[in-house]
Amino acid sequence: MSWTEEKVNKLKELWGKGNTASQIAEIIGGITRNAVIGKAHRLNLSAKIKTRTAPSNESYNNTTEQRNNKVKRGRRSKFKSLIIEKDFEPENPKQLEELDENSCKWPIGHPNEKSFYFCGRTSLKDFSYCKLHLLYAYQPKGKKEDVIEKDEIPDFIGKKIKSA
Repeated sequence: MSWTEEKVNKLKELWGKGNTASQIAEIIGGITRNAVIGKAHRLNLSAKIKTRTAPSNESYNNTTEQRNNKVKRGRRSKFKSLIIEKDFEPENPKQLEELDENSCKWPIGHPNEKSFYFCGRTSLKDFSYCKLHLLYAYQPKGKKEDVIEKDEIPDFIGKKIKSA
């Protein structure tokens, strides 16, 4: 494909108007997007990349402080549901052989230690863990830590509390 003077002028005109290389290739016809980009580069046409202006230090400091405060609030409220109900049934330490289908199977300690045991509280229906350990074990799939307002309870914890 050869670039005629007419095609080059059309390229310059369309490039100056802000059309994309794909659009220019389609309008001119018979050329590819890459051919348009290559010719524009060889003609030293201005790059279409818009540069961002650097934010001032003041706004940067404010945004990082706000972000840090939000993260701290999110972490604090992560286990807020544990504060809602303080009177969990006491642990009923059990060894592996003593566990049944209604026992919480949350391991406490390291399996190689003599003091190792399982929680043993009454587990919730259709789960292997008690209410407390269920909050630790089941987290929402694929969600990053959401910023949670001070008095707000996350939906997934609210559902777990209701089902308990």
